[in-house]
Amino acid sequence: MNIVVTGSIAYDYLMRFPGKFTDHLLSEQLHQVSLSFLVEEMSKHWGGVAANIAYSLALLGLRPRLMGTAGRDFGDYREWLEAAGVDTSTVRQIDDVFTASFFANTDTMNNQIASFYSGAMVYARDYRLVDAINGDPDLVIISPNDPIAMSNLAQECRERGIRFIYDPSQQVARLSGEDISRDMQGAYMLIANAYETEIITQKTGRSLDDLRREIEVLVVTRGETGSTIYHQGQQISVSPFPPNVIHDPTGVGDAYRAGFIYGLVHDWPLELAGQLGALCATYVLEQVGTQNHRYTAEEFVARFRSRYDDQGLLDAMLAAARSG
Repeated sequence: MNIVVTGSIAYDYLMRFPGKFTDHLLSEQLHQVSLSFLVEEMSKHWGGVAANIAYSLALLGLRPRLMGTAGRDFGDYREWLEAAGVDTSTVRQIDDVFTASFFANTDTMNNQIASFYSGAMVYARDYRLVDAINGDPDLVIISPNDPIAMSNLAQECRERGIRFIYDPSQQVARLSGEDISRDMQGAYMLIANAYETEIITQKTGRSLDDLRREIEVLVVTRGETGSTIYHQGQQISVSPFPPNVIHDPTGVGDAYRAGFIYGLVHDWPLELAGQLGALCATYVLEQVGTQNHRYTAEEFVARFRSRYDDQGLLDAMLAAARSG
């Protein structure tokens, strides 16, 4: 299947604060916050939502096309992704700027404060599917990107009748209610975490029930309590996959999306897709960095079956790995 993952490509700078952010927030002074958190750990990693999703899709045995814009420092990153199985031929490199950067500070409760420097990502607004790919892809994922690029891609998918997933996630703070309402039109699926979903409902004036009626598949991720899938009047609750250890939550949602999309493109039950997403998310939670997890098809399926029942459907993953 021809899958195109659009969105951010970035370097992640991950920090760990040895305390709780909430201990330093004064409710009566929230109108004039001025805080600096002294961190004891920092590491640099490959990142960006689209690149993270594509990486985990490749681990699962697919070869997604990554579509986005990166800067002059992308050379090593391109080699890394290609070695993992991601098609980067549709990444446009802009040599005048640096690749986007994500700065995240996580406390002991896994609360996170983050900032994002757009860098080369701003040039994505001038990059269309028709520029990158011959013919129509089977599925396009529109993940956080330059806001104009996200709107342009959604419009292009609607005009060309391409099935797409709308994933505004981190950009809901930047997007207006009008932006979100327009860009979600025609989407096959909308995915966001619980907090982002609340922002979407507030900004658009739609209730959760409204979203369920307008979008064929609505997925709300809920962190340590799992995820909820809404489809054709059904509500499917998916429990999280228990981690062996917790290191850092950055990129967990991106991995969940990859697992869910893997199930979706194989036309498997949505509950199974959510469970695949849950396990993919746990692999990332157990690492520091969004692309430091590894597994073979055999390891993934064995771990999956230790908790969930796939009714034998994951035999297809094992067969593909053996034949590939």
